[in-house]
Amino acid sequence: MRYDSPSKARESRRRRGTAAASAMVLASGLLLAVGQTAIGAENDPAPAQQRVDNPYDGAQVYVNPIWAANAAAEPGGSAVADQPTAVWMDRISAIEGNGSPTTGDYGLRDHLDEAVSQGADLFQVIIYNLPGRDCAALASNGELGPDELPRYESEYIDPIAEILADPAYSSLRIATIIEIDSLPNLVTNVGGRETATPECDEMLANGNYVNGVGYALAQLGAIPNVYNYVDAGHHGWIGWEDNFGASADLFFEAANANGATPDDVHGFIANTANFSALEEENFSIGDTINGQPIRGESSWIDWNNYVDELSFAQAFRQEAISAGFNSDIGMLIDTSRNGWGGSERPTGPGPETSADAYVDGGRYDRRINPGNWCNQAGAGLGERPTASPAAGIDAYVWAKPPGESDGSSEEIPNDEGKGFDRMCDPTYEGNPRNQNNPSGALPDAPISGHWFSAQFQELLANAHPPLGSGPGDPGDPGDPGDPGDPGPVTGCSVSYSVQSQWNAGYVAQVTVTNTSSTALPSWSLVWTNPSGQQVTSAWNASVTQQGSQVTASGSGWNGSIPAGGSVSFGFQGTLSGAHVAPAAFSLNNSACS
Repeated sequence: MRYDSPSKARESRRRRGTAAASAMVLASGLLLAVGQTAIGAENDPAPAQQRVDNPYDGAQVYVNPIWAANAAAEPGGSAVADQPTAVWMDRISAIEGNGSPTTGDYGLRDHLDEAVSQGADLFQVIIYNLPGRDCAALASNGELGPDELPRYESEYIDPIAEILADPAYSSLRIATIIEIDSLPNLVTNVGGRETATPECDEMLANGNYVNGVGYALAQLGAIPNVYNYVDAGHHGWIGWEDNFGASADLFFEAANANGATPDDVHGFIANTANFSALEEENFSIGDTINGQPIRGESSWIDWNNYVDELSFAQAFRQEAISAGFNSDIGMLIDTSRNGWGGSERPTGPGPETSADAYVDGGRYDRRINPGNWCNQAGAGLGERPTASPAAGIDAYVWAKPPGESDGSSEEIPNDEGKGFDRMCDPTYEGNPRNQNNPSGALPDAPISGHWFSAQFQELLANAHPPLGSGPGDPGDPGDPGDPGDPGPVTGCSVSYSVQSQWNAGYVAQVTVTNTSSTALPSWSLVWTNPSGQQVTSAWNASVTQQGSQVTASGSGWNGSIPAGGSVSFGFQGTLSGAHVAPAAFSLNNSACS
């Protein structure tokens, strides 16, 4: 997937140097055929490049074939399996390849080799293994103890830097996302605050978070084609007056620690692996209800200065510049799980009877509390990865690969150093960091980083923008594709299942299999919807309904069905009463079993 910049205004920002090497381009097709390499992709090292203003502009971004295979194996998942996601280096063994269900046997070099084979221009990697990692939680605890900074430097950062500096990868822009949740914890969870933990107090006292981040910035920032983005939390965490400026100051301290300088920081990332809405369009921080400002009166907003991630990220960029960072820094926002679509998405502001009614009735973010962070029920895929979408924003990215768990719902012994956090337990009633509210987590989750099918299905169902609604999204009626001759059908079967149902609607998944020995260059599936059921939207196919007759046809990448092959699509519909499955289907005018 190439990151083409939308024609929205963005601030003019200078970056050191200009691109010296031409971007490679995929010879043909999407990267949905996992494991295949682009035709004509070059494998020879390219000359070293100088940094560009925005590494995402015009870039073909690496698609992780392991994640893509997991996504494509899910019903409806092929609609997003070609999206670029970040690769997580969450322990030392991941550098060489750890054989986990998430990453298979791919190590860092394997991923980079694959990126070169794909003809990618940009590779995204999460640097995430600080000593005493995630001092305010347990699900993402790491393998290194609080005092093991020397191991972090010599066994983790140094080997990563050596691989990234290999001339074989000099044609790639490499975006490194540095140590999520680490530095913000030293602002909010220390020093006698109600949210403080002994572990965070220890990391503040020993300086290993600050020095660890500084070392990572220095070593990785010395590589000409690396772009360091430091994690800056999210608006619900850092958006408060006591946290906002203090965070920028602490980040600047880390950018001057252990050999680093502010020149080693290309920007920051907001909302990494979190769920905060990109834009809350139904209210703003300055609104008043019955003469009272919603800030302070709304329990959801409380005394925060921001209501969404875009306004927070743009403001934090300016705060970081004021703290001493270069004026050309950019921001990333993780939109992998903050779409909050589906039937629960408000269509306008809440009632003006009170600040709580107004905000709670209009907010897209449907979490119980903005401090809830683990496998949130009701979440959906957000904006697809996009370069330069708004002023000061380098890109919307999927840093957290959708479908990978935040933590287990109950304690699961493992050899990855990951603990059990009650915030991942759907029965937990909360703690001071979420104002003692229920966790809002999904049940039956595996340990962090492992594939969580139920979460992925929920993200698909609640995606906003909905799947198939964006230009080039699979299933969009405007996608190219010549229906051609439907061809003969000597055998076919259809699998129809309801993914979810509520009072007035449902989501269904359909898989069509061509059991004949002849490929179908195009296909059209027809069925009769039982009374009261009406298709309203669809993905991965064009689906229309006239009267009770429904017609689904392939387009773009799934416009044909090979002999023995299958295609899947999904749709949403309305109903009155209980859902009834169609009784019969025909494919290209031939009855299917």
